[in-house]
Amino acid sequence: QVQFVESGGGLVQPGGSLRLSCAASGSIFSILVMGWYRQAPGKQRELVARVYTGGSTNYADSVKGRFTISRDNAKNTVSLQMNSLKPEDTAVYYCNTYPSAGAWGQGTQVTVSS
Repeated sequence: QVQFVESGGGLVQPGGSLRLSCAASGSIFSILVMGWYRQAPGKQRELVARVYTGGSTNYADSVKGRFTISRDNAKNTVSLQMNSLKPEDTAVYYCNTYPSAGAWGQGTQVTVSS
């Protein structure tokens, strides 16, 4: 079973940037489609972005043009570069496979506020 450890969240002002990282365990990482998800207070968890094994990507409309997902198969990591952050991006961010499977990590809190 693949396990995930997210990091890089924090408090940032609107318009700012953050870079999230996810370390995944397991030898099958390179063949998995990976995704970043987020869950805002009182809302369901949603998929933000996904990256395929060859590096192609797909984004939710709400983050398109602002967020960039990438992966490093040699290091079993997936990252999310977030620019032009908005208050509505405030959420706990998680990584997982796409579609999601297994246990979720603890996530990393992103708060966008002035």
